[in-house]
Amino acid sequence: MRIAAILFCLFALPAAAQESGLVSLQTGDDSRGWNAVGRIDLGLHGFCTGALIAPQLVLTAAHCLFDKTTGARIPAEDIKFLAGLRNGRAEAYRGASRAIAHPDYVYSGAEAIDRVGYDLALIELDQPIQQTSITPFETDVRPPAGANVGVVSYAQDRAEAPSLQQVCHVIDEDPNIMVLSCDVDFGSSGAPIFAVMNGVARIVSVVSAKATVEGKKVALGTQLAAPLAVLMAELAKAERPVSLSAGGVKMLSGGKAGGAKFVKP
Repeated sequence: MRIAAILFCLFALPAAAQESGLVSLQTGDDSRGWNAVGRIDLGLHGFCTGALIAPQLVLTAAHCLFDKTTGARIPAEDIKFLAGLRNGRAEAYRGASRAIAHPDYVYSGAEAIDRVGYDLALIELDQPIQQTSITPFETDVRPPAGANVGVVSYAQDRAEAPSLQQVCHVIDEDPNIMVLSCDVDFGSSGAPIFAVMNGVARIVSVVSAKATVEGKKVALGTQLAAPLAVLMAELAKAERPVSLSAGGVKMLSGGKAGGAKFVKP
């Protein structure tokens, strides 16, 4: 399946639609509401981005759990989650007790668009994060093509503090994949894509890959609803079920929720 095949609306956005630039979240004030996004350190294998969706659960991309050279799974004990990391200091540090990739995700090492739809993983932390400054995000149903979204991510040239892109757009989508105009780079894998309702940001996708189509940079994201339900079922099978009572692991179509907010552009 070629990327171009799912980009039939690539140039269908109104001419007035503009993406905002990246803003580095360097201070406590900048980061307020976004501290549930963190850097996932993978031992000697680099890093990804992830976000809390429950006090003990981090949502990220499945390919982050694999050594890109050997294809082997990275041991859970090598995985660290640094919530709200900025300028060498995190709001909370946690190890991982286990990490679960979507069962239909097959790591090949090569970029393949057909794996994007299953590129989702959950990391269970060794201890829940229950600080008042860190509120797990809820998830939501996918927005339609043309909708405004945003992203908070780390990347290779901004590894010490997250960056917020307040406005990018859903360019196109199929049942399994979202194509986005968001600015991502290496290290942004697993970063939460947010949509906003009534000023409240909820996760609607996770960054899987970056791509270029006809000279335009795009990000590819995983649809959440079905893959996340499968992952939650995998967790429920385990001998040590994780507590979700204080988290937001549910798909929403509206209603009230706490958490980070976007300022209207």
